[in-house]
Amino acid sequence: MSSKLFALDIGTRSVVGIILQEENDHFHVEDILVKEHKERAMVDGQIHNVMYVAELINEIKRELEEKHGPLTKVSVAAAGRSLKTEQASVTINIRNRPIFTEEDISRLELQAVQQAQQQLLQQKEDAKISHYYCVGYSVLYYRLDGEEIGSLLDQQGDEAQIEVIATFLPRVVVESLIAALKRADLEMEALTLEPIAAINVLIPPTMRRLNVALVDIGAGTSDIAITDKSTVVAYGMVPTAGDEITEALSDHYLLDFPVAEEAKRQLQTSEEILIQDILGFDQFYPKEEVFLAIEPAVKQLAKSIGEEILRLNNRVAPKAVMLVGGGSLTPNLTTELGQVLDLPANRIAVRGIDAIQNLTKEDHIKASPELVTPIGIAIAAKKMPIQYMSLTVNNQVVRLFELKEMTVADAFLAANIRAKQLYGKPGHGLSISVNGQDIFIPGGHGQPAEILVNGHQASTKSLIKTGDAIQLIEGQDGQQATATVRDLIDDAAIKTVTIQNTKYVIEPKISVNNSSASLDTVLNDRDIVVFDIAETIEDVFKITNNWHLLKQFESYTIQVDGQPLYLPEFSSQLMINGKVAKLSYAVQNGDVISFQQPSLPTVQHIADQMNLLLEDKIIIHFQQEVLELKKTANEAIVNKMVVSPQSTVHNGATLVFKEKDRSRWIYQDVFRFSNWQLPSAFKGNFTILRNGQPASFDTEIFGGDQLEIILEATPII
Repeated sequence: MSSKLFALDIGTRSVVGIILQEENDHFHVEDILVKEHKERAMVDGQIHNVMYVAELINEIKRELEEKHGPLTKVSVAAAGRSLKTEQASVTINIRNRPIFTEEDISRLELQAVQQAQQQLLQQKEDAKISHYYCVGYSVLYYRLDGEEIGSLLDQQGDEAQIEVIATFLPRVVVESLIAALKRADLEMEALTLEPIAAINVLIPPTMRRLNVALVDIGAGTSDIAITDKSTVVAYGMVPTAGDEITEALSDHYLLDFPVAEEAKRQLQTSEEILIQDILGFDQFYPKEEVFLAIEPAVKQLAKSIGEEILRLNNRVAPKAVMLVGGGSLTPNLTTELGQVLDLPANRIAVRGIDAIQNLTKEDHIKASPELVTPIGIAIAAKKMPIQYMSLTVNNQVVRLFELKEMTVADAFLAANIRAKQLYGKPGHGLSISVNGQDIFIPGGHGQPAEILVNGHQASTKSLIKTGDAIQLIEGQDGQQATATVRDLIDDAAIKTVTIQNTKYVIEPKISVNNSSASLDTVLNDRDIVVFDIAETIEDVFKITNNWHLLKQFESYTIQVDGQPLYLPEFSSQLMINGKVAKLSYAVQNGDVISFQQPSLPTVQHIADQMNLLLEDKIIIHFQQEVLELKKTANEAIVNKMVVSPQSTVHNGATLVFKEKDRSRWIYQDVFRFSNWQLPSAFKGNFTILRNGQPASFDTEIFGGDQLEIILEATPII
């Protein structure tokens, strides 16, 4: 679905009207109209003559309406040079309090923004801070116990800290904009900030982790915005811009200001500049000569912008600088600015509207850098508008501008509701000695204040809209601290341990003021608590009365032929959380203790360990048959009893190997394992073969031999 956007960029020298067509996040510039102020109606981005500005806006509106139909709503921007930014942090003690909730974080953020507001209030030039809107803030850091953390949500610790950067806008700037639009029969559809408008179309959020400066060089002022750490960290302005170059031309060649402005524009397109001075003489000047005439002014402009960038960026040059606005076309400005900031030429660039993604334009519209901000205003007002709101907080009328989805916290900030009003006072605490360490238990935290929006329960995170009525009912003070031994003993002292699939809760041995106590003993102020805990696996077995398990881990040792034989692979293996352990290993809460009793070794396994042959067997081929020949080579006697090779041997047993038959295999042994016989009626001769060679019945044979008896019957005559 497409929609038409009308936006105005009300600058020091001129007003730019723009018509954009938006469809599925694609923007098309249909028309742009630029008209210069007839009088000095604007000073440093603020409207000083509402009537003059309204008249010029009306002219632009009427001309655009002739081509594009009625225009009743418009998006505008507040000048970035009017913004004030302040960084502030707040630290609170959260020891022994419940885990952090989203509401706690919201209230802490509110407290930090109010701290930034207080810091501005203490500066003389901002004595009227109550006349500023907070147009937005960003959280720079959360810290827990001094360490930076991604979020405080569901966290516990001793100390929480939040650091924010907040931005404030003078109320008069906004109200003068509204007044000028109203006189031109226009309704303010949305408000944005000029630096945000330019940044949103040139520096997407994915690039804001980089330290980049964006400078919008207009006619009277140069607006600066700095990005870093994924946010806009600073705004600034210098009252030096394109007019300084025009005035330098005017002074050098005795030109009327409009003539000097035209000559400045010729520098972009002509090698020779035609100039008519105030006496009416026309003369052509080489471009290089004109460059020399304005060089001091260019250097001064670069110096002013560069020094302000360094001031805003903690005296460090940013990684890159982007220039927009008509003044960015000033000859040699990027070179001079690079020298001030000590940046290479490829780190400073002029950016035009061709750098804006998803944007097309009519052919007659030039891709000029001075159009970046007007287009950015229209797009930013569409995507991230600041809506105007009016509501009440405890019957006080509050007006605020929406840079994001507005919440009750934003309304409290505008109404100057102090964050401390959102909680009751904490109760009295207890001081207890635990194993020689002093511990303070704070009293109960004050109950949070009750927040009502239009009579319904709400929180500081609740979304609000214009016309809402917000009530804040102060919370109850906290109760006096109470505690039992269980509350003070570290979680590691009370352990739930699983032993072979059975769970045990292991409690420490406790005394309070030298008397035996339990985990549920109620403590008083200045009590002395001493406790001992089970620390090792062996301690756990003893406390849980699993004494018999300790014997499971004795080494597997047997006596073989009068000598001890140690086989560690058949000892029970102690495990903690699936890893091999010893009885002396420390135990933590939730640990799982297990052990594996391997299957007992057989006589055959032990004989193999000793390279001892229990059974002598070979496989041969005899008369087309595969035979296995076997005999007992050594007999096993376990605990004085003859056993088979497959019998198991228990830990501590006595094993004796007795030699039985170690004779060699000979041909005639085959007949003990084969059913082959000479045919009863056979008469004749036979030949005994081993592997095809003649042999006898007492010939030694080996595994794999091919044995054969060939019969030769006697012929019948």
